[in-house]
Amino acid sequence: MKLPLEASLSYRLPALLVMEVFYGVYLAKQWMQKRRGIQTMQIGRGKEAQTHAVETLMGIATVGIIPVQLLSIIFGWSHLPANVCFTGFCIGILGDMIFLISVLCMKDNWRAGIPDRDRTELVTDGIYRYSRNPAFLGFDLQYIGVLLMYCNLLTGLFTVFAVVMLHLQILQEEHYLTTAFGAEYLNYRQRVFRYLGRRKG
Repeated sequence: MKLPLEASLSYRLPALLVMEVFYGVYLAKQWMQKRRGIQTMQIGRGKEAQTHAVETLMGIATVGIIPVQLLSIIFGWSHLPANVCFTGFCIGILGDMIFLISVLCMKDNWRAGIPDRDRTELVTDGIYRYSRNPAFLGFDLQYIGVLLMYCNLLTGLFTVFAVVMLHLQILQEEHYLTTAFGAEYLNYRQRVFRYLGRRKG
């Protein structure tokens, strides 16, 4: 059942709010780190071929989904009922909050991509006690939230592409963290799940 145009347009501002908060946090953090001489964006820099390819495709996916989401919102391309749209808004805002908290907990250790030369610390406190990758979880929830508000084939394809590429990036980062931090990271992996949850004891 296609959502009526008037109803889909009523979710235009909430959907834009979800995107504005998310990318506002991203850009503000990048700007603050730049002022302190920290290069946040390290996607594809000085990496071996496979790492470079995954990071490049992830970059394409996460940047390419933005105009697709905006077009869906502007033209009201939505094929789900209003109650699903409201659920999508709640999921999107949850993703924003998780992303904000994760960025704050990372402090100056946050990077987009595997660090090239920077030596960062392993963060395991705050929200990282319950998720090894809360920032990526925030990305996923924001994408899924907007998709539920403005569900169509184009947005669906880009959402799947972005989520898959983010997951592949997580796998690469896990390899890097194992090499960089050794037993400390392996112990952390045993305690905390990749996306959400931790083992008892």
